[in-house]
Amino acid sequence: MKKTKKSPLVLAIEIMLLLALLAALAYIIMLSLDANRGLGQTDADIIKPKKVTATAEPTPTPTPVGLADFNPHSVEGTEPENLIEKTEIMVDGELVDDYEAQYEIYFDLAEKYTELEGVLGFRGDNFRSGAAYGTAEVTNKTLSTVWTHSTTSLNDVDGYSWSGSGWTGQPIIVKWPAETRKNMTAMYEWAREKNELVEVIYATLDGHIYFYELTTGEATRDALNVGYTFKGAGALDPRGYPILYLGAGVDSTLGTGRAFVINLIDNSIMFEFGNNDGFAYRDWSMFDSSPLVSAETDQLIYPGENGVLYIIHLNTTYNEQTGELSVDPDNIVKWKYDSTRNGSQYWLGIESSAAIINNYIYLADNGGNLMCLDLNTLELVWVQDVLDDTNTSPVVSVEDGKAYVYISTSFHYGWRSSYQAVIPIWKIDAETGEIVWQTDYECYTVADISGGVQGTIAVGKNELSDMIFVPVARTPSAGAGVLVALDKKTGEKVWERETGTYSWSSPVDFYDADGNGYLAYCTFVGSLCLIDGQTGEIVNYIDIGKAEASPAMYNGYIVVGTRTMKIQCVKVG
Repeated sequence: MKKTKKSPLVLAIEIMLLLALLAALAYIIMLSLDANRGLGQTDADIIKPKKVTATAEPTPTPTPVGLADFNPHSVEGTEPENLIEKTEIMVDGELVDDYEAQYEIYFDLAEKYTELEGVLGFRGDNFRSGAAYGTAEVTNKTLSTVWTHSTTSLNDVDGYSWSGSGWTGQPIIVKWPAETRKNMTAMYEWAREKNELVEVIYATLDGHIYFYELTTGEATRDALNVGYTFKGAGALDPRGYPILYLGAGVDSTLGTGRAFVINLIDNSIMFEFGNNDGFAYRDWSMFDSSPLVSAETDQLIYPGENGVLYIIHLNTTYNEQTGELSVDPDNIVKWKYDSTRNGSQYWLGIESSAAIINNYIYLADNGGNLMCLDLNTLELVWVQDVLDDTNTSPVVSVEDGKAYVYISTSFHYGWRSSYQAVIPIWKIDAETGEIVWQTDYECYTVADISGGVQGTIAVGKNELSDMIFVPVARTPSAGAGVLVALDKKTGEKVWERETGTYSWSSPVDFYDADGNGYLAYCTFVGSLCLIDGQTGEIVNYIDIGKAEASPAMYNGYIVVGTRTMKIQCVKVG
C-alpha cells in the first residue's frame, strides 16, 4: 500500500506534541522526587535514605543573675530543726503541704535592684548595703542645716503618745523621672513641672507621710494623714512605679495594725493586708520591716511582726501615658514558723528588714533566730542562734565572690538577764549559717529601752572596704554607747569611738568622688556627727535634737527626723 507523504506542517505539529509529552512526563517525575525527598534531602538520600533521630533544640542559657555558684545548705549546728519547731504555708486561703512557687523569684546583685536614683527603702536594696546615694563634696568637713520642718504626735489605741520620728525612721529619697511626675495629680504643679526633682518621703510616728523637695525643703504635696503610727521606712517600687509600701507600727484608734500599698499618683490607698490575720501564731499585725519587690515577677515580699512572711503577686498595671495605676493582688502566699523556744520570753515575728540573695531570704526575728529560707520552695535551709530579740537588719556582703551576712542582736530586758549580758557581733557564712568570727561587747539594758545593737551595720566600700561599722548601745555603761570599726576578715577592732550616750540610729557610710569614706551618725542626745571612716575621728557635729531614727543621704544632703518632732536636712561641705 502506498504511504501518503506527511506535509511539513503535520510533521511540525507531531514533533511539538511529542516534546510537550516528554516535558509533562519530566515534570511529573520531578514532583514525585520532591515529594519523596523531603526538606533538606539530596537525590542520594532518596536512593539510600538516612536514619534520622529527632533531637530537641537546646534550651538557651539564661543570662546569669545574682550570685554565681551559690548553694545554701545546713551543716552540723545550723539544722533548722534545732530552733524551729514547725512551719506552715497558705496559698490563697488554703493550707498546702507542698509548695512550688507559681512565679519563681531570683534577685540580682544589690546594684541591680533598681535603676531609680535614690534610697528606695531601709538601707536601699536587697543586700541592705547602704543609705547613701551618689557622692559628697567634703571640702571643709562642715555640717550646716539647710531646712527644718515640724511634725506632730499621735495617740495610739491605748492612749500612748508617739511623737516625731523613731526607730528605724529612715526617710526615702528619690529622683522621679519627669514622665512619672507629670502623672502625679497629688503633687503640686510646680513640682510636677520642675526640670529635675528629688523628693524626700518621710513616714513618721504621727501617722503622716510628708513630702519635700530635697535641696529647699519646699513641700511637694500635701502631707498624707493615714492615721497609723509609722516606725519603719517603708519602700518604693524598684521598677519606678509610683507605689509606696508601708506598714503600721502600733494599733491605731482607726483599727489594728496593717500594711498599706499606696498610690503616689493621687496619694490613695490601693490595698491593705495583714490585720487580724487568723493564720498567724502571734496576734501582733505590725510591719516595721521595709519590704522588697521582685520586679520580674511583680511580687511584694513583706515580713510581719506577727510571724508571717507575705509573698503577694500584685497584678500591677501602670499606664505611663494616662497615669492609670492599679493593683489586683492574687496568689497570696503566707509562710509562718514556730520556734522551739517561743513563749513569754521569746517572741515570734520579724521586726527588722530582710535581705535577699538570689532566691534566699534572710530573716532575723524577735526570738533569737537568723533564718535562711528558699523563697521558691518555702523550705528552711539553715537557722543560726543569734540569742536575743534582733532588731538590726542582716546585711549581705560579697567578698572575693563569697557571700557573708553581718548581724548582731539587742539585749532585751529580762530575757537573758535584767542587767548585763554579752552582745556578739557576727560574720556569718551566707551559705551554711556558720559563724566565721564573733566579737563580743558587754552591754547593759533597762526595761523597754534595750541595749545592744539596734541600728544596722554599715559595710564599708571604696577606701573603707576592709571594715564594717557597728553602733553598740549601753556600753561601757548603761547610758553610754560606742561606734566601732571592725576588720572584715578578722573581726578585730580597727577603731572605737565612745559617743557619750547610746544610739539606736544606723550609721551611714558615704564617699567623696575620690573614694574617701565618712560616716554620718546620730546619737540619742541629739548630735549628728561627721566621722572620718579611717580613723574614727569626729571631725564635726551639729545639734539636731534627740535622734533615734536613721538618716539617709543623697549627694551630700543628709535627711533625718527626731523624737523632738523635727525633720531636718543637713549639708556636708
